[in-house]
Amino acid sequence: MDREQEEMQFLGFFGVLKESYKIIAAWSKIFNKITLTLILPLSFIFLIHIEVSNILFGKIMHNTQQMMETPQGTPQYRKLSDIISSEWATFFLFKLFYFTLLLIFSLLSTSAVVYTVASIYTARDVTFTKVMSVVPKVWKRLMVTFLCSFVALFAYNVMSLLVFIIWALIFGGNSSGIAVLVALVVVYLAGFVYFTVVWQLASVVTVLEDSYGVQAMVKSNELIRGKMGLSILIFFKLTVWFGLIQFLFKKMVVQGWSLGSVDRTIYGILCLVLFSQLYLFQLVIQTVLYFVCKSYHHQNIDKSALSDHLEVYHGEYEPLKAKDVQLEQYQV
Repeated sequence: MDREQEEMQFLGFFGVLKESYKIIAAWSKIFNKITLTLILPLSFIFLIHIEVSNILFGKIMHNTQQMMETPQGTPQYRKLSDIISSEWATFFLFKLFYFTLLLIFSLLSTSAVVYTVASIYTARDVTFTKVMSVVPKVWKRLMVTFLCSFVALFAYNVMSLLVFIIWALIFGGNSSGIAVLVALVVVYLAGFVYFTVVWQLASVVTVLEDSYGVQAMVKSNELIRGKMGLSILIFFKLTVWFGLIQFLFKKMVVQGWSLGSVDRTIYGILCLVLFSQLYLFQLVIQTVLYFVCKSYHHQNIDKSALSDHLEVYHGEYEPLKAKDVQLEQYQV
């Protein structure tokens, strides 16, 4: 990262993308190792769960259809009912296992990439071994931040559900309430995107500063002010790209669509590689965005202090203290 921090506040959408790409290209060796060790397994877990979920859910729907066509009270009906109950249990257990693995690899990947980019920013000598020694100690802090974000988002969804229920009770099937419903949906989506953007930046704050959990979310919210438009634009662009990869995987691999004689295994490998690279790109972008927001608020991070606190002392990870990262104000 060869830019001075004062200059980073002027980076726009394409500037952030370019800066992120330059970091990955210049340090491709270590990022490739991180990708193979953490991000590739995460991507595989995400994509394979689509295939397995489709198979399990397809069996449930098939047996449910058969049960509906079978007279109630018959041995066949009871057998199908038991099979469907067992299949639903298997489905939910698989989902629980999937989300657990996804969360673990996601937190580990975030720790590794954010730590690496910060080390590059401070011109420290960073190695894959050093990164992997720090990661297990950082991800616990990230877990706390994730849980706080999850609780906040869950509460937001519950409140939103109550609002939609109130709308249904007031307007029912009245066509005059459609405009109100559209407005509620727009407000809900705006709030959801806002929570997601704040959580993503809070993850970076958690790794680089001494704040985590609610404090990290508060600091993230403060940092993102003034750069909300840029943050949302990045969020939407990345969401579209991830959506396109997921769509390609569903159509070409899960549903077996084909262009010519290409085997669906090739499409699966292609989607896996694309998803892994895009996920890495996203994590680097989030870290660059953190420095952009810091620069925008004239919060000059002391590189030597950041470098010192990124060191591992006696096997313990020491996060950056607020007095170091929070900031030395500089005049523009």
